[in-house]
Amino acid sequence: MKLSSQTLGAHAGRLLDAVRTARPLVQNITNYVSMDIAANALLALGASPAMIHAPEESSEFTARADALVVNVGTLSAQAARSMEHAATTARLHGTPWLLDPVAAGVLTFRDDVIQRLLRHRPAIVRGNASEIIAVARAAGLTENAAVPRGVDSAHGADEAAALAEKLARHCFCTVVATGATDVVTDGTTLVRISNGAAVMPRVTALGCSMSSVMGAYLAVAPTPFDAALAATALYGVAGELAAAQAKGPGSFRVAFIDMLDAIQPADILKTLRVTS
Repeated sequence: MKLSSQTLGAHAGRLLDAVRTARPLVQNITNYVSMDIAANALLALGASPAMIHAPEESSEFTARADALVVNVGTLSAQAARSMEHAATTARLHGTPWLLDPVAAGVLTFRDDVIQRLLRHRPAIVRGNASEIIAVARAAGLTENAAVPRGVDSAHGADEAAALAEKLARHCFCTVVATGATDVVTDGTTLVRISNGAAVMPRVTALGCSMSSVMGAYLAVAPTPFDAALAATALYGVAGELAAAQAKGPGSFRVAFIDMLDAIQPADILKTLRVTS
């Protein structure tokens, strides 16, 4: 199946309206660097963020949330317990959840935690290209020795495309590999979206906040694939429009949050570029 920019743009616009109407409650067990921008991105979009991290509380709150986002960026043993408790509850209650495997492939403890979390069936796995390749390697799908540069990708999303498809089929989920071109696949259909701006990787935690925004779409979309497509479209277009107003990384951060509040379905329809 091939999706056109017009078809996906219209779909993304409808789900943007759905998020703003539903105001989903999104639980974020995320890293300390991203908490501020992730919460503000969700608020600007119209969703309701919650940063519930304590293992004593995470499971109880997941049962009340509309979606869960787990980001392993600033990992610890306590954070890992919280993540596993929440993921267990999400699966039990049918709450859709997303895994952001930050710096997968870099450190042994981190990779062990990611592998354990994958057993709880995330609806979406979203990472940069090197992270997706590393997760695929941990799942036994490749011998590619890709390693991110810390939390930065050393590969383009197109390099991860085939492995993203394999990983999606293996884990029964949707996989998003982000880069200059973003790849979204459910293992059957693969879509490339080519929006965004060169300044975006120069602002810390924008990728992490993308995962949080995608969590809001998980709460309202008919399928995880629909959620991933619509959120990726929104994020790329908002970044592109915000960059046109910004003078550098600092002003871009402010312009981007403002754009998430101001963007309309017509903006997505006009600006989206699908290259599948």
